Amino acid sequence: MELRRVEELMDLLHACRGARGTACLGGAPVDLHDHALQTAALLRRSRPADKELQVAGLVHVVGHLLRPGDPTVHAAVTADAVRPLLGERVSGLVRLQREDPDSRIGEDVLTLRQADEAARTAGLDAGVLEDWRTVLELVSARNSRLGAVD
Repeated sequence: MELRRVEELMDLLHACRGARGTACLGGAPVDLHDHALQTAALLRRSRPADKELQVAGLVHVVGHLLRPGDPTVHAAVTADAVRPLLGERVSGLVRLQREDPDSRIGEDVLTLRQADEAARTAGLDAGVLEDWRTVLELVSARNSRLGAVD
């Protein structure tokens, strides 16, 4: 599945409410909707200017719905689904987040991984999904303009 409109992505993120998944391989189950919001909120606080990193934190859970079961493929499924809408950087961050921790990965991926782990804490007030619509539209529009130039 490839996501091509922000509305499709918002619907998928809304569908995460009540869905359970693991925040990390072997981790305790979490509500995917809450986990996505918490991860994105933590990234917004630590890196307020990096909208693509924040969006990667928000969308990194959708692979759980797109291909339930094998948690080893969720990152790749998510990355492939969001690439047409959100671009190569968001897709790459999501994909690399689950790479072997001993591999050479960038600071942004480490920041995303740390926020993902920290977001397993219940009780973090992360706002509501609708607060992210404008950011998703901004990143999508930027990706569309870049795609038109290529």
